[in-house]
Amino acid sequence: MTQSTHDAATAPAPGQAIWLTALAGAVAMAVAMGLGRFFYTPVLPAMMDGLGLDPSQAGWIASANYAGYLLGAVLAAWGWAETIERKVALSALLATALLLLGMGLASDMILLALIRFLAGMASAFVMVFTSAIVLSHGLFVARPWVQSSHFGGVGVGIGGSALMFGLLLLAGGGWRLAWILAGLLALAGLAVVYRYLPREIMRTGPARREPPLIWSGPLIALTIAYGVFGFGYIVTATFLVAIVRDGGGSSLFEAGVWLFTGLFAAPSVALWMPVVRRIGLLSVFALGCVVEAVGVAASVLVPLPFGPLIGGAFLGGTFVMVTAFGLQAGRELAQDSPRRALALMTAAFGVGQILGPVVAGYLADWTGSYTWASLAAAVGLLAAGTIVLVFCTNRPKPV
Repeated sequence: MTQSTHDAATAPAPGQAIWLTALAGAVAMAVAMGLGRFFYTPVLPAMMDGLGLDPSQAGWIASANYAGYLLGAVLAAWGWAETIERKVALSALLATALLLLGMGLASDMILLALIRFLAGMASAFVMVFTSAIVLSHGLFVARPWVQSSHFGGVGVGIGGSALMFGLLLLAGGGWRLAWILAGLLALAGLAVVYRYLPREIMRTGPARREPPLIWSGPLIALTIAYGVFGFGYIVTATFLVAIVRDGGGSSLFEAGVWLFTGLFAAPSVALWMPVVRRIGLLSVFALGCVVEAVGVAASVLVPLPFGPLIGGAFLGGTFVMVTAFGLQAGRELAQDSPRRALALMTAAFGVGQILGPVVAGYLADWTGSYTWASLAAAVGLLAAGTIVLVFCTNRPKPV
């Protein structure tokens, strides 16, 4: 393997430098995903009370975020960002911080949806381009734990934001202040990423535009399953805290359930890695979907306090790793165009995420609870796992 066109000052070393690269990736994911994407979940019940939103309106605002994520993923699939990945990622992190601040100032549903749409675009850019940078450095020095720490940043962001929100509730603060504090945390995270994110992707040759993606049968099946997974997981990821409130849980318990979710999400990729080595990426993807389906169903079928805690643990323990290993399997199935595969699978994921909150919101309005919406999500997760097991016969080799 030869290193070319890469500034030697930014090349990772086996020791400290790769740790700092991993730190930058984890912080970027904590900001873009834990705050920019998922902070909506713990704040949602207070926002619904404060602004008089019903579940369908809350679902439309959530889906606007996922529509932006879809558009961002599609745009990232093209070669316009070649050699400027770092600049795009940092700009998107700055946008995330400003949009979080904006959520604390807005009241109109249309404006809130627009802010969330733009935040979705920003999070997609951060996910695609920081992953391309950080994971390439991890591969270059043969440090597979870099992937675990990078995607573990999502759980750290979820847990950290839940802790911050719980402390804010104890201090008597409201949902607007929560968004503003999240924006300030995002700015602090941006400073860390700016300092430690490498300048370029590690390449085995000169920078080049990837060739068009070749769609094999297993890759098509995996992409469809990934989209169905997006539908299944996002219902609970959006409404879990609202489910707690709907069941009579306190505001502190709401924050606690979301903190519980983050604590299980942060180490999930690392904890599932030995299973991947034994049975392979795609089998773990399917198993994760089944485990998550059980948690999604438990969140509404098992009474408080245990149902939401089980749901949070099973959601946190699976959704980050299923997302990460699904993308890794896609890269294995499209080795000549890995970034295009990553971006287009993320786009399919985004389609599922758009549909999930809207369908769940209307089902909740229609039935008066989140039970049927969550059960529909569980069925979707089981379908995603089944598609992979039945149609993805060319299994990527275990890591």
